[in-house]
Amino acid sequence: MPEYDFSGQVAFVTGAAHGQGRSHAQHYARHGADVVLTDISENMETVPYDLGTEDELEETASLVEDEGQDALTVQMDVRDEDQVEAAVEQALDEFGKIDILANNAGIAHFGDLVEMDEALWDEMLDTNLKGVWLCSKHVGKHFVDRGDGGKIVSTSSIYGLSAGPGSGHYIAAKHGVIGLTKTLALELAEYDVNVNAVCPTGVDTPMISGVMEAYGEDVLDDVIATTGPWNLFEEGMIESKDISEAYMWLSSDAARYVTGIALPVDAGMLAK
Repeated sequence: MPEYDFSGQVAFVTGAAHGQGRSHAQHYARHGADVVLTDISENMETVPYDLGTEDELEETASLVEDEGQDALTVQMDVRDEDQVEAAVEQALDEFGKIDILANNAGIAHFGDLVEMDEALWDEMLDTNLKGVWLCSKHVGKHFVDRGDGGKIVSTSSIYGLSAGPGSGHYIAAKHGVIGLTKTLALELAEYDVNVNAVCPTGVDTPMISGVMEAYGEDVLDDVIATTGPWNLFEEGMIESKDISEAYMWLSSDAARYVTGIALPVDAGMLAK
């Protein structure tokens, strides 16, 4: 495992109750960062599976503390600007600064675009795109005011670089994350802020298992039949830690001249 050094730094992680967010939080702590852990910690009307809970968020905090680092938990809905602003202020009150923003929070559900209910579209775009903007806006303001650099890493998807059936709202949001990333990279470069996105293939998380339970495994088979396999190396999906390693690199000084990119961690899916 590469030895990144985030000693004395603070990482702000959204969607940290479980899945990739929990993994990112553990990795930041393992490399020396204190971590602000945020999650909506309640279910959403259009999402057909259980989202993270307050208990899971506290469990993530315990895992961060097991690595010898401090953790602050905040129940926060990335769709609500007042909540985002308050969470950033709480983090600054607690730690005095934020060095890294990890925009991980996201949801998934399915529906054909010509039949989709407007509520599915709105909740998807508000969570997976607007939420990334709001967190980047308020942490970005801190970076500008502080004038000492910073890192923003956001989760897009292979579907931010491609398309597939049954999830046009998700695909639109993830394409939007890449456009947002590139624009923020241009706007924040003068303040020494690096802004990048990671584009995972299918990752074995509660979100994916929840989608399969809600819609049946066939729904993913139908997508793969159109787009090709998610993993060229073996059957199945990759692990959260594989995405966390990309987050660590993009958050580190090793990537100090990397900004505005959408980094695929796709197990070869896009090679076709």
